[in-house]
Amino acid sequence: MTQPGTMTAMTKQMQECVEAWMNCHTVCEETMSSCMQMGGQAQMQIMRALMDCSETTRMCADMMMRRSPMSPEMCAMCAKACEMCAEACMSMPDDPQMMRCAEACRRCADMCRAMAGAKM
Repeated sequence: MTQPGTMTAMTKQMQECVEAWMNCHTVCEETMSSCMQMGGQAQMQIMRALMDCSETTRMCADMMMRRSPMSPEMCAMCAKACEMCAEACMSMPDDPQMMRCAEACRRCADMCRAMAGAKM
């Protein structure tokens, strides 16, 4: 996949990261919807973490696709947001959607840490 106006193709690692970010974003959005359906059971801390993670992963994917020079710093921040979200979701271990979200967030955090140290 090449970026319009450039000759540089995205590396396999970059493509995998974008896919992980978009998957994490989608799962966080689905989990927010699930939390809203639960009503009072969903704690505000969990909702904040879901919102932060959802927005950060989407922004990270956008920045990577346009080859922003700020991508490594954004990847580091995204890793932190994903870890915080995973921890928040783990506070409800009996909820399958929360566990699915925690898993997606942890996978994404690992990929973010790898990209934060990678040369763009």
